[in-house]
Amino acid sequence: MKILFTICGRAGSKGCKNKNLKKLKDVPLVFYTLATIKGFAESNLDYEIQVVLNTDSEPLRALLENQNELPVHYIARKVELAGDVVPKVDVIKDSFINCSDFNPDVVVDLDITSPMRKIKDVENVISEYSKGCYDLVFSVVNSRRNPYFNMVENKNDGFYRKICESNFTARQQAPSTFELNASIYAYSPNFLRGKIDKTILEYNCGISIMQDYLVLDIDSEEDFKMMQYLYDYYCEMDAELKEVYDIAKKLAF
Repeated sequence: MKILFTICGRAGSKGCKNKNLKKLKDVPLVFYTLATIKGFAESNLDYEIQVVLNTDSEPLRALLENQNELPVHYIARKVELAGDVVPKVDVIKDSFINCSDFNPDVVVDLDITSPMRKIKDVENVISEYSKGCYDLVFSVVNSRRNPYFNMVENKNDGFYRKICESNFTARQQAPSTFELNASIYAYSPNFLRGKIDKTILEYNCGISIMQDYLVLDIDSEEDFKMMQYLYDYYCEMDAELKEVYDIAKKLAF
């Protein structure tokens, strides 16, 4: 199998300034993503991989250019793809088109600001993708709230009621629901070649369940402070997270 790994990070951020350049345990965030890819490659030698960074941030590009453990191809982020509301799938599609000569079997995007990710999490997403005719497979966690039981919305009559109508009186009775944790996405090349005119959740999707780290990725300064605390805690508790950190540290220094 040939896998194209995409790393997408634009310059600047309104919610958390320069979040793609932040350091976690003194290691720039992007190296956690690269470390997961490197660990995956070393554990799956029968796969052929290519890694691409799509960015308009020169400091981010410089970080990865300063390491020589894993080759990374660079794609300059187009101006029209650098806005706040541009769907990330458009950037991933642009990365895929620019690497069409590689002809991958799957395109896997790893989010820079979701560093609590193990090598086996990537393996699980790719394994699930290989099972069926999916347009994409993404990582999720079991949801803490359920729209059939304890989530409400304004029904435009001045009152708030359950989002999904139901008569369930206990959480265990409600259908299982999941939350995207914005960590791993595996896309079908055929899907990326076609016209994408809806949100990705309206296509043929599969899921891979990850451990729940409070569904935390970095969208604000408060998120980053919490991430620092949680990462220290989980690194001490989980050898597989510590493995990624050790690889990241080696790549960065």
